[in-house]
Amino acid sequence: MTDARPVQIAAPAGQRRLRVLVVDDHDVVHWGFRLMLTEQPWVERCLSARNAAEALALAQRYEPQVALVDLFIGEESGAEVCEQLREGFPATRVLLISGAGRISPSAARAVGASGFVPKEWPAQEIAQAVQMVGRGMTVFRDVEEPPAGRLSAREREVLGLMASGATNREIADALHLSPWTVKEYTGALYRKLDVRNRAEAVRRGQRLGLLE
Repeated sequence: MTDARPVQIAAPAGQRRLRVLVVDDHDVVHWGFRLMLTEQPWVERCLSARNAAEALALAQRYEPQVALVDLFIGEESGAEVCEQLREGFPATRVLLISGAGRISPSAARAVGASGFVPKEWPAQEIAQAVQMVGRGMTVFRDVEEPPAGRLSAREREVLGLMASGATNREIADALHLSPWTVKEYTGALYRKLDVRNRAEAVRRGQRLGLLE
């Protein structure tokens, strides 16, 4: 979100206000979304979780109508968190979000998400997407997806280390990269292979002969 100023979207007449759960592992993201969402007349409460366990506990306690879930939550997969939320709390609809990677509409729908938005969208558009998902709609903007063609040499290295069971931090140490760069590579892998998480990436890589 490039503009830190709060934006307001009118609340539809006669509709109840929404409880929104934000699931992300960065304090600045929570601060930004809390600043934006608490200014909305249609938001009753903005809740913050930094991992799957916190998200599930808050969902059980507050029953949010919509959860805004990052694709990469530390070492956890946002797609898997989405599945857990939808399985345990069917009334909570999920909007996936990311600044480092993408997920295809088909893959997002497969895990139960009602939409996906990049973090670089303007704040007002993200707020509108949250409201739409909370009201029962879906938000999948057509995006140009890269083909699932050959991976770069570095992406194959990352995939190989993922297959060995290495965490993102271990991959970063092995390849002398920052954890953020590793997240970008894993996001690119997910896009190119059209998968939702590490396990699927490894299985797809094996089927395509991308792993030794």
